[in-house]
Amino acid sequence: MEGTIRPSIRLTLEKEERFFGPGVADLLELVEEKGSIQGACSEMGMSYSKSWKIIKRAERELGYPLLSSHNGGTAGGKSELTEKGKWFLQQYREMEEALRRKMEDVFREYFPAE
Repeated sequence: MEGTIRPSIRLTLEKEERFFGPGVADLLELVEEKGSIQGACSEMGMSYSKSWKIIKRAERELGYPLLSSHNGGTAGGKSELTEKGKWFLQQYREMEEALRRKMEDVFREYFPAE
């Protein structure tokens, strides 16, 4: 149905500053999948320094680490989500989905013919 109106929402979290949203969540999921920040950055087309800046801002605002990184030798380094990082990411994704479902209900209420 080309041209159909549909709602869109972007969940961001903030404290002193905005620190977590879909991009950070995607980055963390890719770090977990690829096993490294470098691999995640490559997949996202993001610079390594930008990814660390984003992660460090989120960790500062949350007050705990999201990633555990280990320097590597010949095999290279490894990064993975901490237990709190996994929990936070899961909570964020579940909240994002709940908001999406509620948004659809509200949209149908205000735009029943669309």
